[in-house]
Amino acid sequence: MRTYHCFWLLFWAGQPHQSFLTPLSKRTSSFPEKEKVLVLSGNSRQDLHRSKRSWMWNQFFLLEEYTGTDYQYVGKLHSDQDKGDGSLKYILSGDGAGDLFIINENTGDIQATKRLDREEKPVYILRAQAINRRTGRPVEPESEFIIKIHDINDNEPMFTKDVYNASIPEMSDVGTFVVQVTATDADDPTYGNSAKVVYSILQGQPYFSVESETGIIKTALLNMDRENREQYQVVIQAKDMGGQMGGLSGTTTVNITLTDVNDNPPRFPQSTYQFRAPESTPLDSPVGRIKANDADVDENAEIEYSITEGDGYDMFGITTDKDTQEGIITVKKTLDFESKNLYILKVEATNTHVDPRFLYLGPFKDSATVRIQVEDVDEPPMFSRPAYIMEVKEDVPLNSVIGTVTAQDPDAAKNPVKYSVDRHTDMDRVFNINSGNGSIFTSKPLDREALLWHNITVIAAEINNPKQSSRVPVFIKVLDVNDNAPEFAMFYETFVCENAKAEQLIQTLSAVDKDDSYNGHQFSFSLAPEAASSSNFTLQDNRDNTAGIFTRKTRYNRHETSTYFLPVVISDNDYPIQSSTETVTIRVCACDHRGKMLSCNAEALVHPTGLSTGALIAILLCIIILLVTVVLFAALRRQRKKEPLIISKEDIRDNIVSYNDEGGGEEDTQAFDIGTLRNPEAIDDNKLRRDIVPETLFLPRRTATARDNTDVRDFINQRLKENDTDPTAPPYDSLATYAYEGNGSVAESLSSLESVTTDGDQDYDYLSDWGPRFKKLADMYGSMDSDKDS
Repeated sequence: MRTYHCFWLLFWAGQPHQSFLTPLSKRTSSFPEKEKVLVLSGNSRQDLHRSKRSWMWNQFFLLEEYTGTDYQYVGKLHSDQDKGDGSLKYILSGDGAGDLFIINENTGDIQATKRLDREEKPVYILRAQAINRRTGRPVEPESEFIIKIHDINDNEPMFTKDVYNASIPEMSDVGTFVVQVTATDADDPTYGNSAKVVYSILQGQPYFSVESETGIIKTALLNMDRENREQYQVVIQAKDMGGQMGGLSGTTTVNITLTDVNDNPPRFPQSTYQFRAPESTPLDSPVGRIKANDADVDENAEIEYSITEGDGYDMFGITTDKDTQEGIITVKKTLDFESKNLYILKVEATNTHVDPRFLYLGPFKDSATVRIQVEDVDEPPMFSRPAYIMEVKEDVPLNSVIGTVTAQDPDAAKNPVKYSVDRHTDMDRVFNINSGNGSIFTSKPLDREALLWHNITVIAAEINNPKQSSRVPVFIKVLDVNDNAPEFAMFYETFVCENAKAEQLIQTLSAVDKDDSYNGHQFSFSLAPEAASSSNFTLQDNRDNTAGIFTRKTRYNRHETSTYFLPVVISDNDYPIQSSTETVTIRVCACDHRGKMLSCNAEALVHPTGLSTGALIAILLCIIILLVTVVLFAALRRQRKKEPLIISKEDIRDNIVSYNDEGGGEEDTQAFDIGTLRNPEAIDDNKLRRDIVPETLFLPRRTATARDNTDVRDFINQRLKENDTDPTAPPYDSLATYAYEGNGSVAESLSSLESVTTDGDQDYDYLSDWGPRFKKLADMYGSMDSDKDS
């Protein structure tokens, strides 16, 4: 048997006193319209029941921003299985269930607990279910429904920017686009006019306008001039509800800047400019500045200046200062008051960037007249040349005039000029000058071979005003005369073999001449008259500025004559002819059959391949000196003794006091008993120790009383008294040693030397009781005892 059940959802939405309910038979587009078939299980496990249920879906709205004090009622959940006996329990799940939305599990009433904001979440999807309280099983299939938040106009339009910045060229046409502003409304654009925004202009008329629907701002006034006003502030309002009364609104500010265009030509503030320039103005130096005013800015105000005409067209130039847009007039040629003292120029200023749209306003250029007055200055004398070059022969007599310099005063006064030589350029005073006419003459002999060029400076100064002076360089070239005789190019010292043959060449000679020859030197060689007939050698002139020395006889004997001196006469061909006699030294040497020298009296001609005897002796001496130095250094190191740490007893740097009293050792029975040092009776209770702070003074550790010994007590007390009363004694933290050795310690000696005499009496059996670590030692000493016993 099949059973049919119905599960109804009843919703009420709206204000507390008003509900909106769509009839169940009406379908909406937001929900499906088909039936749902659900399979339900009955009470019997063997019987399966299939039930078919029909659900009616509707879309309901709940007002946002509810301001009531009670919970907002949403609707009711009910199942036809509910008999009213409380056996069923209603459960709600999904978005906000249990928090935003609660359900009465007995009645199925659903309520909203908080204010809902559609802009935060517009739709909530919930699921409803009815279960049996006793069994916990659902009696109906779970169903899903939607609650949509109904919008109210609670959000004002918001602009995307708080401040907009825009710019347009000045002189723009009416209707020129400036910028578009945009405002958004968070309300629902599909419900009513809450999100419909309309734009209007609150501030900025009559210069600008705004389109109500698009927010586009345009120009509304013709010929807005930047030079009159550059900045505009426009306030735009955006209002929802289509701009109707009661709508919410928001505003934004638009800063609009007019950019510059070249609509203003340059203009000179005055038609004539007057400048003065001294005639001594250096080239390219500025004379004056002029400026044409332009109301435009940046590149539209850039001006280019030029000189179009005038009698000083080629004397002056003009450039533009890019920073100040001024015209700088400069000097192109040297000014001379005596030649011309007034120049009149016509200067033109032109815009470099011209906008053709504004040519109707007139030419974008202007001109002005510039008058430049040249002022006279006291100028120094001017030389007729920038530099002078003079020539003089080296054999000219003293006080000979070699040239003249000329300078004149360029001023109208034509002041007389005085000449002098700058002695910094002529330290040896080789030249002098006539102060009146500028003639230069020699004051010392000249020598071309010593100095070819003399570079001096001549000063010309006005006699009336010596500060007005000028300088000119004078280059003096010393011309050569034949005043030097030729001479050998080098010192000639040669040899001849004892077995030499006649007519054998033994040396070739060459010569040099300090003089200069325009056609080249031509030297002639010959033997001196006194040696021409009696010499054992002959000389042959090669006619190429060289000569050869030949043997005249066969065989020479070095034992008879070991050295020959051959005088040679050398002459040149210049005027006057100069000649000199040079000597060639010829030594006789023994040679082999090939003519190679073996030995001769002249050691200077011997060229051994090894070191000379003097060099070998010097090296040997250096080696001997080095060895002696090493031996002495080693001996000194062996004899060096280590210095003691304490040089003087009075030196307290190490804080040690030494008393060199030595006892007789352990076996000295007559020595002092050092045990007195530990005798508490020897302590003076009324005297404070200096080696510790008084606050920290503790009583000494008491030991067993030793036998009285007056000798050591007196010794100790004497030393303590000396240290206590001595102002030069060490500080309290120093160590004072009393080097006195008694007859032994009360603790007796621990030395193993004495233990040798008592080995027989010593019992080492106790070592076995000390543990395994002493086992080996016990075995060793135990075995020794057994050996003795045996």
